[in-house]
Parts: sequence; C-alpha cells; structure tokens
Amino acid sequence: MDKELEHNLISRVAMGDIFRRRARSTPDRTAIVEKRNGEKIRLTYKELNDQINRFARGIRGLGLQKGDRVAALCLNSYEYVITGLGLAKGGFVWVPLNPGVSPKDVAWMINDSNAQVLVVDDQLTPIVSQIKDDIKNVKRFISIPVPKKTESEPFVDFHDFLTEQSAEEVEDVIINDRDPWEILYTSGTTADPKGVVTSHLATFIMSLTNLIELEIPSEFNNLLLMPFFHCAEQTFTFSCFHSGSKNVVMRAFDPKGVLEAIQEEGIAFTILLPMMWRALLDHPEFDNYNLSSLKKCMYAMTPMDPVTLQECVRRFGDAGFVLGTGQTECWPSTNFFKPMWQLMKRGNYWGESGLTLDTAVMDENGNLLPPGEIGEIVWRAPSVMLEYANNPEATEESRRFGWHHSGDLGTFDEDGLLMFVDRKKDVIKTGGENVASIKVERLLLGNPGVEAAAVVGLPHDRWIEAVTAFIVPKKDAVMTEDDVMAFCKEGLATFEIPKKVVFVDDLPKTTTGKLEKYKLRKQYQDLFRT
Repeated sequence: MDKELEHNLISRVAMGDIFRRRARSTPDRTAIVEKRNGEKIRLTYKELNDQINRFARGIRGLGLQKGDRVAALCLNSYEYVITGLGLAKGGFVWVPLNPGVSPKDVAWMINDSNAQVLVVDDQLTPIVSQIKDDIKNVKRFISIPVPKKTESEPFVDFHDFLTEQSAEEVEDVIINDRDPWEILYTSGTTADPKGVVTSHLATFIMSLTNLIELEIPSEFNNLLLMPFFHCAEQTFTFSCFHSGSKNVVMRAFDPKGVLEAIQEEGIAFTILLPMMWRALLDHPEFDNYNLSSLKKCMYAMTPMDPVTLQECVRRFGDAGFVLGTGQTECWPSTNFFKPMWQLMKRGNYWGESGLTLDTAVMDENGNLLPPGEIGEIVWRAPSVMLEYANNPEATEESRRFGWHHSGDLGTFDEDGLLMFVDRKKDVIKTGGENVASIKVERLLLGNPGVEAAAVVGLPHDRWIEAVTAFIVPKKDAVMTEDDVMAFCKEGLATFEIPKKVVFVDDLPKTTTGKLEKYKLRKQYQDLFRT
C-alpha cells in the first residue's frame, strides 16, 4: 500500500467514515426512515453505508477526481442524504443548492462552484430545463424519483445509477481533514450570496460538539425536517448519525405529520422554526398524541416570542427547549441557550459558547470587550470556513485581527451568556440614536394579534433613518397603527417606537425562515419621501 495512503487511513478525519464505523458496530440498527406514498422506507446502517459507497463509486465512474464538485438541487429525501455522504466518502465536494432561489441564481451558483454533475429532485427538473443551456460545465444529470419517475434524457435515474455500482468500501482515496467537502451558498439575507467552503474537520468536530452540548445519547431519534441543503439541519442530523440514532426524513412541514412521526417513531430530538412550534401547539389534535419520547427541542433562525416559549415549555412536558445559533461560515452550533436559562433570562440570548469554540465581542480596532459592552461577535474554532469560494477579498475581510467576524453585534451579560443585539447592517441609526431592530421585533411578537414582524430603517429627511415596522396580523385580528404605537410605548424608549407601521400579508423570507430585510428596504425606500 502507498505510504501516504496508509498514513492517511490511520489518522484521517473524514465525514464519510462515520458510516463505515456504524455499519460495523451497529449494522442492523435503523439509520433512516422516510414515509412515501403511504409506505415507510427503512434503511439499516449497513444498508445505508452500502448505498453511500455505491454513490461514491458511481461518481468516480463518471470520470470525476478527488476535489471535483457535484451540485444537488433537492428537497428532503433519503436519497439526498446518500448523495451528500457518498460525495464525502469519495473525496468529492458537495454543493447543495437552495431550490427557493430564482433559476438564474441556481445557474450562477452551479457555475461559480464549477460543478460537473447535477443531482436533481425530479420535482425540480423543470428548473433544470430552464437553465440547462447556461450551465455549460455540467455534463451529467442524475434525478431522484420521489413524487414521480425520472423524466427522459439527459436525466439518469438515481436508483439505476446505484444498482450498477459495487457496495465495497471506498478506502483508496486520500482525504485530509482540512480538505473541502462542501460549498454552501449564503442564504441571501444580503443581496450578495457567497460560496462558503467547509472542511471535513469542521463538520466532524461540530457534529461531535453538539452531541456533548445537548447530551445526545445513543439511539436518540431525530426528525429530519428542516431543509437538508442548510447547515443547521445537516449538523444535527450528522450528530445523530454519530450516535447511531434513527433519522426520520420529512419532505415538508405538516403539523399533523410531525405529531404522528413523534408518536410512531419515538422522536427524541428535532429542530424547528418558532412558527412551526407554534403551529404544533395550535393543532386541534395536539393533546391526542403521545409526545413523551421528545427530550430535546431546538429552535433557531428567528426569535421565539415569550408567550409561545412559555407554552412550549409547559405543554411539551419533560422536553427541554434549546436555542442553537451559528452561521454557514462557522458551522453550527456556535452557541447554546440551554433549558436551564430559557425562562430565567429575558432578551435575545444566544447563551454559552460551544466547547470547541472561543466566542468574543470585539470593537472596530480589534480590541476584545468586557461584559456589558457591545461589539461584533467573533469566533475562533476549527469549524470556521476554509474560505469564500473565488472571493479572496471577502475571505480576508472576514478574518481580521485573527478572528472570524460574524457581522452580528452582541454583548456578554453578568453570567457570561452572549446576547445578540442585531446584525451590524440592521442597526437603525435614527436621530443620533442606535436602535436594535431585533428588540423592536421581539416586543411586537409579544402582541397577541401579531403573527410576524420585521423592523427596518428607511431613508428620512429628518431622522436619517426612520424606524419602520412591517406587521403580518394574525387571522381575524383587528389592529390599527395607533394600537401598535400604543403597545410599543409600553415597552420601548421614545426613539425606538416605529415612525410608521405597515400591515402586510407576508414578509420576504429565505426558505429557512430568515427575514430578507434588504427586500423591504428596497421596496419601501421612498415610503417617507412621497
């Protein structure tokens, strides 16, 4: 055996190795479950590992070499999991794409990543038909037949592709821990998405960190519901694979389906958006389900209003609620706001730093700040990205003073817990005062008539930026602008109160639930100038 390969196999850290080890230690344990067309598909760890090996060998058979890129445009499915981890096994680079962006942006990301193969959910093949002439480097198309069979050429059926391959373990490729294994494009909360290049080491270490921080034991069954193209769902799914747990795939959010899955599959852990937890609570059959298996409940992406949080803690019984945070550039979770603090601390807390990270708050000159002072949240960790793809200037800017810069403002409280203040770009500078938009949003979400809220600063001749609230009222709620202003006066300083309230039917969001405030700023930039 080649000496370099021999040394690499002894000491390497590689994502795909998780499944080889699990296939040997717990081959018959259920690894993944998906309900499809009324039937449940179940794969053991041995069966899953075999499929991962087949996919890796199939991609190699197309002529791709270590480090070559394969893009995937998919909704959740067990085949999608096989895709990402098969690429990890073979030393290729996975490029999961957000199907919620425009076809033009999908094409741009495929070209920016230089992907040579595209795996596509057959429900999304119409998007590929629109952009096929614009993605010149893609030579092969593999289609996952979930709702229907694969279309005609050029799509190759995913299962036919696997059937032709050997399930023999893939061990003849040198994978170093700092090798890239994934390029994730930023969610679009700014108008300039970037390709975040992540290493095997980053993902491996953080998936183990999550196990320790959340005290996830063996067979701690996970509901894989959030989009698998996003780092949040990936990181906790990988954690549960590490522990030999069952991962139950859901293609889309359905409150009744979630309640059924928890009861039928003994779900112990899941991550949902706050609005999803609210939808479960509001389901008329909530009390008819046995949800006692649920032990850890994570929420992320947006704040949870205090009323919903208190009701969740009460009605889900022994299940502990945790806020997990992080970002694509620093693999989650970076910080945990754990159950012990949930109802004790009021405010937009991110909580404790993960055990494999250093978290600090820094001023503009690179000085680390003491508790109580506001600055930019910065991290040092093996989970920090390798780089922004094809963007050395942005990469360099993100790591000034020897720390990774998050673009978020925060402060530490007296107990050493991190509090999020706002995105740097979302702080509203109005009449000489700084207003944290997140503070105003949190207060508005406490109004029983408010379904969703976003607060931005809009150009104003007198105030420079005027605090402006966009509100989605709850169904059947009767609410006026004066009502909202009066509510705000009870909990905000005078300069924090919105100068105007705009009622809307919906707010622009990414597919993972993050507000796209830049779209509101652009659409309403002349609101105070007409």
